[in-house]
Amino acid sequence: MLDVPNAAAINRLMANAYFTDCFTHRTLNKGQSAMQVWLDMANNTPKWVDCIMWIRNRVVALFGLKKLSLIGDVIPAKQACDYLVGDQVGIFKVLFSRDQEVILEGRDKHLDVKLSLFLEPEGHVLKLYVTTVVHVKNRFGKVYMFFVVPIHKKVVPASLARLELVK
Repeated sequence: MLDVPNAAAINRLMANAYFTDCFTHRTLNKGQSAMQVWLDMANNTPKWVDCIMWIRNRVVALFGLKKLSLIGDVIPAKQACDYLVGDQVGIFKVLFSRDQEVILEGRDKHLDVKLSLFLEPEGHVLKLYVTTVVHVKNRFGKVYMFFVVPIHKKVVPASLARLELVK
């Protein structure tokens, strides 16, 4: 796992986490906010991820977990700057939002998930850190994570790969 930058607000939410990871990606710096980067990722979600989300919803419904929308189910007309703390953006709610970092949250009775997109501008390049933090609430949350972690480790890099790559 990569180190999360010290300046990232997600660091304050990592204590006692059951699971954390951090992926990085370099993309063109167009002056975009962290929320805009999330919307770009969400709007370009690989189709196979949507298929996995559909299967997930079918399976977890049997165990009382809530159904999630697709990652890319965001309001097309809504701009990044229109999202405020507390607003729903796809499967997440906005927990924290600054130009340099957005923290999104998903909660249910089994676990709490926080996803941070933190931007580090480097001239014409933008270094993006995508950090996931999960706190489980019970045994079912741990079982759920057993199945989700291997998929998550494929989904995040595949989603990042769809952003413009800069070497």
